[in-house]
Amino acid sequence: MFAGQYHCKLDEKGRFILPTPIREQLASEGERMIFVKGQDLPLSAYSIQEWEKVLGRAKDAFDEDQSRLFMHFVASEAASSEIDKTGRILIPGRLRKVIPLDEDLEIVLVGMYHRLEIWNPSDWRRYLLKHDDRLEENLGTMHNLL
Repeated sequence: MFAGQYHCKLDEKGRFILPTPIREQLASEGERMIFVKGQDLPLSAYSIQEWEKVLGRAKDAFDEDQSRLFMHFVASEAASSEIDKTGRILIPGRLRKVIPLDEDLEIVLVGMYHRLEIWNPSDWRRYLLKHDDRLEENLGTMHNLL
């Protein structure tokens, strides 16, 4: 499971070094990730195993029409990328374009259980500020889990 927040720099080709905790986890799940456009955020990344689970859940949950829509508009937009020997991974070009990158080419990876979210740092800060009041409302419940 992914957790944590990591700031990474993209190089001129759109690659970034995966943080060690993520690389270590992926070592047991394969050296490839699937990148998918998110619904409310720019990009999500899944291990191959987790992406196969998503596809299986979609197949089981959707009727034929919904399944075709999912495959045509979500799965067909997915792209895979392999982790190289130095721990770098490329965000595929057409998907990299959905993240509004600043001049410093920085991204924020946010662990979300079975996937990673990939954010522009400015958008991430705005998201946190926007939902700060919801955090206050739910903080007690969240801390009860710890």
